[in-house]
Amino acid sequence: MTMKQLVAVLVAAVFAAMSLAAVAQDKKMDKSDKMEKKMDKKDKKDKKKDGKKKSEKGDKKKSDKMDKK
Repeated sequence: MTMKQLVAVLVAAVFAAMSLAAVAQDKKMDKSDKMEKKMDKKDKKDKKKDGKKKSEKGDKKKSDKMDKK
């Protein structure tokens, strides 16, 4: 093997290693993005439920005040 071939093989190996690392990092980022989306959906659902509960409580208080008068 000549020196040029050795350098070419080493460059190819480094490139392949970097490509594999980049693919692994992309997969990891995709998983974290999916988890964030799931958490956002849960937060939105919780906020909607909390909003409904608060408005129901407010409605009850208003009706209680009217009953007392």
